[in-house]
Amino acid sequence: MKTILLIEDDTALRENTAELLELSDYKVITSPNGKVGITKAKEEKPDIIVCDIMMPEVDGYGVLEALSYDIATNHIPFIFLSAKTEHKEIRKGMDLGADDYLTKPFEEEELLSAIESRLAKAALLSKIVKDQEFSTSATNTSEDSGLRNLHELKNFFDDHGEISEFKKGEVIYEEGEHSNNIYLILKGVVKSHKMDENGKELITTLYKTDDFLGFTSFIDNTPYLESATAVEDSELAGISKNNLKEILEKSKNISLELMELLTDNLSDIKEQLLQMAYSSVRKKTAQTILQFADVLNKKPEDSIKISRNDLASVAGIATESLIRTLSSFKKDGLIEIEGRNIKILDLPGLQLVE
Repeated sequence: MKTILLIEDDTALRENTAELLELSDYKVITSPNGKVGITKAKEEKPDIIVCDIMMPEVDGYGVLEALSYDIATNHIPFIFLSAKTEHKEIRKGMDLGADDYLTKPFEEEELLSAIESRLAKAALLSKIVKDQEFSTSATNTSEDSGLRNLHELKNFFDDHGEISEFKKGEVIYEEGEHSNNIYLILKGVVKSHKMDENGKELITTLYKTDDFLGFTSFIDNTPYLESATAVEDSELAGISKNNLKEILEKSKNISLELMELLTDNLSDIKEQLLQMAYSSVRKKTAQTILQFADVLNKKPEDSIKISRNDLASVAGIATESLIRTLSSFKKDGLIEIEGRNIKILDLPGLQLVE
């Protein structure tokens, strides 16, 4: 049974989360603040730590920093819980060595998935390290790269990449152009899209802050297979594909993490395509509104400003059908519409639309 140290100053959230994790067959140790959390981490040596950021006495950053200096605890996977979603706050945590972060409030599946993923990765990397102990050359190659994990790769993009700013609606690259660069989104939302044989735009993926953009083959000089356009004012950091290829060749750890990330992205795209193929128009519309709210980091009470064409394109339905469905949602009290703005009034109701 794996042991989780949960550090959270909110009593209700701490107790509820601990109960959830115990029901999922984890042993849970709790701490009401960062100071006690540091002590328990050093005493108990948990398999993973889940820690709030904003706490009295010692905050989450202080906890991670203190444990990173101790050889007995610096290898323990660390997940931040935070109500903050700004890039600089995420970057600060990742600079200190955090493995992941969850924004509060989070879903049960979100938390369990993050924990399972980090534990699996830790086990895999532990095996790789043991294997590499028998190969001096492999060890030297890993050290030469200077980068140890995916978060350090993102920091490399931020620190050394070419920074570009794009206004809402501005094209980042077009289908068929040479795929010379890979991008990390520092701020904003970007859509990738293609045109079908009838000239209708189909949005294939929505990318948000901290997502990679522009992957194609590293072996062949494959052009971009789709176009990318800023959905809102965005800032991107780009490095050449050849530069990234060199980094991946030197670090097995980063290659494995990137492979895992791209696999998860493919699963999400598959789920979206299944939804487009088999769901009703009402369900497609509801799920697309929820998807945009999630990508744009909007709370239910916040308005979503998005074009009807983009909504219809992601949902895979005609714009006219989408507009009629939005009108019915408004009559049902699920949403409020003011011009191009959509505000969710009944989140549970929208989630249950069939």
